Amino acid sequence: MQTILGANGHIGRPLAKELAQYTDQIRLVSRTPKAINPADQLYAADLFKREEVMQAVADSSIVYLTIGIPYRDPVWAKHWVPLIKNVIDACEAAQAKLVFFDNVYMYAPDEIDGMDENTSVQPATFKGKIRAEVARLVLEAHQQGRIQAVICRAADFYGPNCTSSVIHETVVKPAVQGKTMRWLYNIDQPHNFTFTLDAAKATAQLGNDPSAYGRVWHLPSSPTFTGQGWMEKIWTSAGRPLPAKTATLPSWMAPLLGLFLPEMKALHKMRYQYQNPYRLDDSAFVAKYGWTATPVEEAIRAIVEAEQKT
Repeated sequence: MQTILGANGHIGRPLAKELAQYTDQIRLVSRTPKAINPADQLYAADLFKREEVMQAVADSSIVYLTIGIPYRDPVWAKHWVPLIKNVIDACEAAQAKLVFFDNVYMYAPDEIDGMDENTSVQPATFKGKIRAEVARLVLEAHQQGRIQAVICRAADFYGPNCTSSVIHETVVKPAVQGKTMRWLYNIDQPHNFTFTLDAAKATAQLGNDPSAYGRVWHLPSSPTFTGQGWMEKIWTSAGRPLPAKTATLPSWMAPLLGLFLPEMKALHKMRYQYQNPYRLDDSAFVAKYGWTATPVEEAIRAIVEAEQKT
C-alpha cells in the first residue's frame, strides 16, 4: 500500500496518477479524498490529529507527505512540527518509508541563484525556520534508523489549475483574460519553476527507488527566464499578440493584495526570492534518472488550456 497524505492538493492529485505505474494499492488521505484511479482506497482524516495520522498510515509500505498547510505564520507554527513528528511515528510503527515533499524556504537568501542539495540551510524567515526544522527531523529519523526517508524539494510551482501559485493568479489568469499581467517586485530578475506534473512524476520515481533514500533531491525544474520573459511566453500561449501587457507589482502593494489573497500577504516576507536571481539546480536528479523538466512552452500550453476551460 502506498499512501498519500494530503491527496487533494496540486501535487497529491497528479502523484496518485503517477503511482498507478508502480502499484494498484493506493490510499488517498485528506479531509474529503477523491479518487484518481479506479482502485484507489479513500480515507478521510484530519491530519492534525495524531490518532488519525496513525490510522491513515497503518499497513502502508510507502507514505508521501504532500499536504499544504494554510499559508499563515500562526498556522504553520501550530501544526508543522507536531504533524511531521506524528507522521514519523506512524511510519515507524507501520515500518513504512517516508517521502516528504518540500520547498526551498530554508536556504540562505544569498545562495538562491543555483540552489543545489548542498546549499546552506540558513533560513531568513519564520516559515523558512519551520521548514528547516521539519526537514531536520525527517533526515534525523532516517539517520537514527527509525525509518527510511527521502526529501523531494521543488522550486516555486506552476501547473494546470494551480490556483495557489502566485504566477497563476498574477500572470496566467490575466493573460487568459487579456488583462495586464503583474510580476512580483523585479521584472528583470531570472527565475525558474517546477512544473507540478514533473514534480509528481519525480516524487513517485524517488519513492519507488530504494537507492534514493537518505538524502534531499531537487526535482526537475525549468530553465530560468526573467519575469518579462515568463509573461511574454504565457501571453503568447494565451493567443495574445505581442507586445504583452505587463507591469511590476511593487512591494508596497503585496500586503494590500493580501487582504484578498492570504498567500500574497505571506509571500511578501519571502520577497527576496523575486528581488534576486532564483534558480533551482536539478542536475543531480537529471544525472541519475536521465530525464529533464517538461519544455516550458509545452508546460505553459497545458496551464493556459486548463485555465481557458475554467
